[in-house]
Amino acid sequence: MELSPDARNILGLKLPTDPRWVNLAELSLEEILTDHAYCEQKAATTCITFIQRYSQMEKLVRELAPIVTEEWGHFRLVLAELHKRNLQLGKQRKDLYVNKLFEFQQKGGDWETRFLDQMLSMALIEARSCERFKRLSEGLDDPYLRQFYRRFMESEAGHYTLFIELAETYIDKDIVRKRWAEWLAYEAEVMRGLEVRGDRIH
Repeated sequence: MELSPDARNILGLKLPTDPRWVNLAELSLEEILTDHAYCEQKAATTCITFIQRYSQMEKLVRELAPIVTEEWGHFRLVLAELHKRNLQLGKQRKDLYVNKLFEFQQKGGDWETRFLDQMLSMALIEARSCERFKRLSEGLDDPYLRQFYRRFMESEAGHYTLFIELAETYIDKDIVRKRWAEWLAYEAEVMRGLEVRGDRIH
């Protein structure tokens, strides 16, 4: 099912997920839930890292602290879903999508440049996760799982906007918007180059 133009504009994504992905994911439920669990775990630990790295930024610390709890709660929810279905949490695998995004982060320069790319890459990961969860909430045959993923979709949308807001709190908004447009264009190219696989959230 295609996202409406309005929904795509809200997320800013330039390339929608291939519709075949939901069908493939449904055939690989143990793998997709495993990958989802690790995505939530990594989101929690990344927020902890940001709090440690930018402890002088009061708003960032205040806003990310509850996100750590929320993301870890999501990990536990997905883990419980695996157990309920008598499925196993498999091994963590490389996230090719996220690794490709990290390649676009500017590693040199001043702290503002690095900070901006860290916030925008997280915003993009959350936006793509939101879009993927929306597809699962609308395209899966299992009514329970559709509702399960709708909850995650709503949460990720809030996280996506938070990382943009944090970037704009500490960096000039015009600079943020210019770099965000570059990130969106890059992410679309990353998506075009990745194989459509049902055992990965991204």
